[in-house]
Amino acid sequence: MSRMLRMEDAPPRLRRSGIRLNGRQRAVGFMLLTALFILGIVLCSLLLGVESMAVQLEQRNLAPSWDHPFGTDWLGRDMFTRTVKGLALSMGVGLIAAGSSAVIAAVMGLAAATMGNTADRLISWLIDLFLSVPHLVTLILLAFVSGGGMKGIIIGVAFTHWPSLARVIRAEMLQLRTSEYVQISRRLGKSRWWVATRHMVPHLVPQLFVGLLLLFPHAILHEAGVTFVGLGLSPHQPAIGIILSESMRYLSTGMWWLALFPGLSLLLVVRAFDVLGGSLRAMLDPHRSRL
Repeated sequence: MSRMLRMEDAPPRLRRSGIRLNGRQRAVGFMLLTALFILGIVLCSLLLGVESMAVQLEQRNLAPSWDHPFGTDWLGRDMFTRTVKGLALSMGVGLIAAGSSAVIAAVMGLAAATMGNTADRLISWLIDLFLSVPHLVTLILLAFVSGGGMKGIIIGVAFTHWPSLARVIRAEMLQLRTSEYVQISRRLGKSRWWVATRHMVPHLVPQLFVGLLLLFPHAILHEAGVTFVGLGLSPHQPAIGIILSESMRYLSTGMWWLALFPGLSLLLVVRAFDVLGGSLRAMLDPHRSRL
């Protein structure tokens, strides 16, 4: 009884610490779960063979079952294998595209904050210009000009998704530029390049990694969208956009599983990366991690 009274008399923060997880612990838990889910997709893609994606007309148009959890298509190909392979392919393309976009954003944001007012005005104008045009329209134009395919998708995503992250990095660098130790380095005669590489880049790495994870779901969705309209990956590749585009012709015949499971899997993967990026940002934020 006395122990219960002592727990009730304890401050609210202390009572919560004995019952609930704090923000940092919750963020780590979400990160582990989503990372395991994404790793499971990659491992399944590596373990599944290509035999089940071969044409087997005797097994065509089968509804979902234990042998074929996602059913089969009009050529008898296993939809579960095609979906997993397509997700792995989309994640690979999204990783390259989002990484390239993050590098562009880092260079632009760092240049705007360190190369003077003229460079800052020019880069700010470019950011506003790209943000004023819808991503998907610019992406389709760049993918078409680049010849389509995987190269076109990567170029299109890389050159359309950098402005938002560049704006955040520019704001962070401008705030860091006014800090005391940066001002002392400048008074000691250190060059802008020395200050940028010694003081600003180490501070930039965590922000850049979080931005990369948050760019990832946008890159995957836009890759699937451009592939869906026929300007993305090759029809011979098991991409999610191609699977969804092909399934549209068979939905009226009652083959609902051709679009439901690939589309739902794509949304789950996008949401997993979104949760992973949000959890990492919450863990790195000292104010949110203590809640």
